[in-house]
Amino acid sequence: MTVPKLQSFVLDTTDARRLAEFYRQLLGLEYRKGDEPPPAGSGDQRETGWLVLLPPDGSWRLAFQQTDGVRPTSWPDAEVPQQAHLDTSVDSVEELDRQHERVLELGGTLRFDRRDDPDEPLRAYADPDGHIFCIFVA
Repeated sequence: MTVPKLQSFVLDTTDARRLAEFYRQLLGLEYRKGDEPPPAGSGDQRETGWLVLLPPDGSWRLAFQQTDGVRPTSWPDAEVPQQAHLDTSVDSVEELDRQHERVLELGGTLRFDRRDDPDEPLRAYADPDGHIFCIFVA
């Protein structure tokens, strides 16, 4: 039996370039050929309704779809549930702390802090459009 292969995880956004840049820098990804930003100062004349980022080995995709509006999750408050989120991991609590500073510098917002959990330290953040992602120590 064959099954579908997961190709991309797609995030809706009101600014595809801005959100792609956030995740490109956060996760060390690369633009798919043709989706790269233009040279500085020249303005983004390319269609940015759909942008794709890849890891260096090309094994998966993170895509960004331009929309007219995104209702940010309010998680951990239940008013607007997170619906989906990304999980990432680092090797140590010290690296979790280093990444915390990077996330904030890139424009992320801390939503949940379980850094001191002895079994599974983690922090959950919202990206600039309010999508949730977690960084675990694993």
